[in-house]
Amino acid sequence: MKKLSLKEYILYSAIIVGGILIDQITKILSTIYLEPVDTVPIIKGVLHLTYVMNKGAAFGMLANHRWVFMIISTIAIIAMTVFLYIGKAPTKLYGISLSMIISGGIGNMIDRTILGYVVDFIDFRIINFAVFNGADSFVCVGAALMIFALILDIIKEAGAKKKK
Repeated sequence: MKKLSLKEYILYSAIIVGGILIDQITKILSTIYLEPVDTVPIIKGVLHLTYVMNKGAAFGMLANHRWVFMIISTIAIIAMTVFLYIGKAPTKLYGISLSMIISGGIGNMIDRTILGYVVDFIDFRIINFAVFNGADSFVCVGAALMIFALILDIIKEAGAKKKK
C-alpha cells in the first residue's frame, strides 16, 4: 500500500478545507445579498446570480428527501476520505479529484444539516440549466478530473500492451 506523503496530505487537506470555505462564504454572501433581491443579472439572459433554496438533491431532484441524501452523502464522504487518506488514490490527479468531490459533498452537507436545504445561486440561463453552487461545481469538476485520470490510465495501459 502506498503511504501518503506529507505534501499530498497537506495538498488534499488544503483542497478540502479551501473548497468548503469558498463554498460556505459564497453561500453566506448570496443569502445576505441575493435573497432580498432574488436575482442579479451579470450578463442579462446568460448568467445571473439567483438565490434558490434547494430542498432536493442534485439540481433540485427529489425535493423533501433530505435524510436520504444525508445518509448516502455521509457514507460516500466517509468512504472517499478513508480511501484518500490511507493512500489508495493511485495518482495525485485521483487524489485531487477525490478532494474536490469530498469538499463539495461536505459543503452541501453543512447546508442540509444546518439549514434543511442547500443554497444555490449560480444561474446559467443561456442553456436553461439548473441553479447550482460552489459545492456542486467542486463535485462536477472533481468527477471530470477523475474521468480524465481514468482515460489517462486507459491510454497508458493500451500503450503498455502495444509495447509487449
